[in-house]
Amino acid sequence: MKRNIGFIGSGKMAEAIIGGIVSSDFTQPENIFASNRTIPKLLDLQVTYGIQVAESNIDIARKCDIVFLSVTPDKYPAVIDEIKDYVREDVIVVLIAAGQTIAMNVERFNKEELKMVKAMPNTPVLVGAGLTSISFNQFVTEAEQEEIKQLFESFGKAEIIDEELMDTASAVGGSSPAFVYMFIEALADAAVVNGMPRQQAYNIAAQAVLGSAKMVLDTAIHPGKLKDDVCSPGGSTIQSIASLEENGFRSAIIKAVQANVDKLTK
Repeated sequence: MKRNIGFIGSGKMAEAIIGGIVSSDFTQPENIFASNRTIPKLLDLQVTYGIQVAESNIDIARKCDIVFLSVTPDKYPAVIDEIKDYVREDVIVVLIAAGQTIAMNVERFNKEELKMVKAMPNTPVLVGAGLTSISFNQFVTEAEQEEIKQLFESFGKAEIIDEELMDTASAVGGSSPAFVYMFIEALADAAVVNGMPRQQAYNIAAQAVLGSAKMVLDTAIHPGKLKDDVCSPGGSTIQSIASLEENGFRSAIIKAVQANVDKLTK
């Protein structure tokens, strides 16, 4: 991998992606460039990962073949206006902000055949277990699509989806870790109520969630069947399931995802 990869903005998500790329040997640190409003943050990244510090956003645009716009959505118009006349001819621009569509940002660049990717990583990229939903416009070649997918798979899994489903993917894959953290916390609270030390409760609850997710992914067995396998007739687990259903567990999750999608599509 000889391409130069640039990050305009070096917040937590950018750092997580940089860390994943470097630790996986997807490319060498000297091929990664980053810019940021604050110099101390850049110097920290340089020391930690050995990457290159860019002089400016324009420097990223001039040097890099793949450019991540890793700033907040409200900064997109100003950043694009700053760099649009300096991006390289075959640059691939990667958007990683919610609510930003490919079409609106191609228009901001005023380059009709600009190669652009919409990607929504989630926070578990920080531990190499991320999930990234990816969409491409028609100018990204199949080889380039595979390259971008491999980049995101260097720190987790990646799913290529239609852009029209990106808001749903963002809710289910991007925001849902927050739901899961609440679930783990609630499980631990219940354990503490019954006398278990809190840290031990977190460990047991988190490992149970991790193992359950791995069962779904590794076996490809329907989640409903895996649930049934834990529920003995007349046992304590099916009693817990009945209580969850009585309190609207499934409905609450579905409504939470819908609220997320509705917020993104306003």
